[in-house]
Amino acid sequence: MVKFYGTEVSSRLMLGTAQYPSPAILADAFKQSGAGIATVSVRREAGGDKAGSAFWDLIKDLGVAVLPNTAGCHSVREAVTTAHMARELFDTNWIKLEVIGHMDTLQPDPFALVEAAKILCDDGFQVFPYTTEDLILGERLLHAGCEVLMPWGAPIGSGLGLSNIYGLRSIRAQFPDVPMVIDAGLGLPSQAAAAMELGFDAVLLNTAVAKAGDPAQMAQGFAQAVEAGRMAYEADPMEPRDMAAPSTPVIGKAFLE
Repeated sequence: MVKFYGTEVSSRLMLGTAQYPSPAILADAFKQSGAGIATVSVRREAGGDKAGSAFWDLIKDLGVAVLPNTAGCHSVREAVTTAHMARELFDTNWIKLEVIGHMDTLQPDPFALVEAAKILCDDGFQVFPYTTEDLILGERLLHAGCEVLMPWGAPIGSGLGLSNIYGLRSIRAQFPDVPMVIDAGLGLPSQAAAAMELGFDAVLLNTAVAKAGDPAQMAQGFAQAVEAGRMAYEADPMEPRDMAAPSTPVIGKAFLE
């Protein structure tokens, strides 16, 4: 059980809803994953005439919390406008805030991200910012009113996993009481387990499941990996050693001279 903005969520796995081969496969993947939150990209054209209403109905029928997303936004104004559309469409103050600054890596624009976060937090939104592992940026987002941080593991859709272990470990240690979600870049369940072993509270992914040969089976694999990683973290694992240490006691063992 994990809590975001005072709301408890049953699963530490969060799934996106894009790129699935069919609505039925999407629904099956969510069922097998047990995911507690679905992220949904809000398109500008869906605001006024409720275009795509069948898709919105499908998402609501999943029976999980919905986290609308400002994916594809490249400016403060665009992100804020999309967030307001999302609140009207889904009747929620939750918003995953993306303000993209670099087209090749889809890295967030740190300056626009903080500005948009401040505007939305002041307007009553509960912001989940897609950010990097930068400590100063994390601090600025918290000061802007965010109560959750979502650092990337690697560029969106890359499947590279955790590309900066040191940076992720540092931001987790710097803000120990802030809920944190690894968002983007995960390609394998083992990478999700590694994120949870670092002490992160949840993981969010999309492409690794949606583009798998069997999305439902991959979703189940990620669910089990997230659970295993969290259990390992809570068990207080042993520290790595540079030298071997025998697991079998040597006291009382016979020695030949």
